[in-house]
Amino acid sequence: MRKYTVLFFLIMFMIGTDTFLISPLLPTLQVQFGVSTSIAGWMLGAYTLGSAVFALIAGPLSDGWNRRTVLLSGLLGFSVSTILCGFADSFWTMCLFRLLAGISAAFTAPQVWASIPAVMPAPKISKTMGIAFAGLAAAQALGVPIGSWLATAHWSVPFWTIGIASLLLAPAAFYLLPDIRPAARLGGEQVSILRRYIPLIRSGKARSGFLAYLLLHLGSGTAFAFAGKWIYDRFELPIGQLGTVMMFLGFGSLLGSMVSSYAARKLGNANTVTLGMAMLMVLYAVMPHLPGLSVVTIVYLIIFATLGVIFPIVMGALTSLNASIRGTISSLANSTMNGANTLGAWIAGMLYVQFSGYASIGIFSAVCLALSLGMFLIGGVLGKETTRKPEQSVPSS
Repeated sequence: MRKYTVLFFLIMFMIGTDTFLISPLLPTLQVQFGVSTSIAGWMLGAYTLGSAVFALIAGPLSDGWNRRTVLLSGLLGFSVSTILCGFADSFWTMCLFRLLAGISAAFTAPQVWASIPAVMPAPKISKTMGIAFAGLAAAQALGVPIGSWLATAHWSVPFWTIGIASLLLAPAAFYLLPDIRPAARLGGEQVSILRRYIPLIRSGKARSGFLAYLLLHLGSGTAFAFAGKWIYDRFELPIGQLGTVMMFLGFGSLLGSMVSSYAARKLGNANTVTLGMAMLMVLYAVMPHLPGLSVVTIVYLIIFATLGVIFPIVMGALTSLNASIRGTISSLANSTMNGANTLGAWIAGMLYVQFSGYASIGIFSAVCLALSLGMFLIGGVLGKETTRKPEQSVPSS
């Protein structure tokens, strides 16, 4: 069973590295393609836009297909698209290849989460899920800095490296994973994509939970989109040192994900998220005014550690809304996250240019988090009743 754990970790590591890679490379690519700061963020937004839109249909559709085939197809598309990014000769071709990579990732990542319960024994499912999630955190801690260091040779090298490494995972997945076919439907009925979302649309708790989740990622995504650009402009760091700073962000996320369950047991879900988000509001607001790179790096580490604690708790609360449509909930959460990051990249570019710096981005992120926390608490998504009173969960029909 260890072979599956390693495979899923590596797939999520590659997807995570590719997702976050553009942020530290943004200053270099902006100069390379001669684009303004206000639209440069679309090299990040194109990826998340493709992932956000197609995640809405990829998850529900793949419930009726062989997951092994879907994962392999998505992984191959992801590999080729990422390799092509290294050959981009203009801003728009880069955006196109990033869009295709995001679409491919939207079909690949959900299959990892959906395949784990199918191939792992019940006692090891939770642990394997955690290791796969750690692949995303490790991508921030190691993948993105390594990509930044590789970019010192040429900006295209990180894309080629990630693409080729992902391509090598495809035959491993082909030989290691069994066929994972959908269970037979009762009466052979084909369930439409829209019908899978109706229980969530009808539930006030689900609506408030996903709106809060959107605002949470909008705040954090906007702040992250131009973090590399701001650090580069303010402290005049070469790209290799910028990658080192980004490594601390990833280690913070990895650390937070490791202690998330412990914090939730000690403080409770609602208290942990409330305290964490309150601290984030303050840190985002004061971040642009900090005096030196060392202080900025430490504060960013704290921010990402806090986010690493919060995200698994929130995701667990959302998926517990209805056990019968967890795949659809996960797809909607993935789409919400990427949609928020896409919007955040555009807003970050606009704020950075129109208001001459990062201070307006910090205030915007703090306001988004305040609204998100309010929605979480008012909607009761984080309350104990979610697990204690199953009759209050979102109805499946």
